[in-house]
Amino acid sequence: MPEENKVGAKIRQIREDRKMSIEELADASFSSVELIEDLESGALVPSLTPLLKIARALGVRLGTFLDDAPHSGPFMVKSGKSDNVIRFSGQGLGEHSNKSALEFYSLAYGKGDRHMEPFIIDVHPTDNQGYELASHEGEEFLYVIQGKIEVLYGQESYVLESEDSIYYDSVVPHHVHAKEKDSKMLAVVYTPF
Repeated sequence: MPEENKVGAKIRQIREDRKMSIEELADASFSSVELIEDLESGALVPSLTPLLKIARALGVRLGTFLDDAPHSGPFMVKSGKSDNVIRFSGQGLGEHSNKSALEFYSLAYGKGDRHMEPFIIDVHPTDNQGYELASHEGEEFLYVIQGKIEVLYGQESYVLESEDSIYYDSVVPHHVHAKEKDSKMLAVVYTPF
């Protein structure tokens, strides 16, 4: 399994701890057996939406896929340099891609009793122009650090530049992508489980 894709091993560990088969997890997360197998083997860089569905089916937070030995006290990351990263394929790279358009650097991977998931996200542009909107329970807050980010939200489009922010209900279909060049943002995601 590639070093940068530790998510698959964590999915397998949690699934096995819950005594779920791959087929049961696929059914519970509305995913294919092939997708779960590819994720667990590390052959696939997942997109965010199926990973959120898998986390929900397993009864865990998205950030649990990064947790090693969480603790209940404060958790600090110095200078925004998190070693724990989840890479997502994003749209335009295909559902079964091994490339990353989004790199989520967890800022709270060691905080075991958290309710929010804060990330620094490197967002790389893709060639895709026909973005498919997705939704999930919860809320998201985005703050652009550099570059330009477009948020498609329902029927609306919002373009955010450096120091702009947006807060929205993620149950409304949405899609976030870089506009023109590599960008970086702070995102805080809340997904109830």
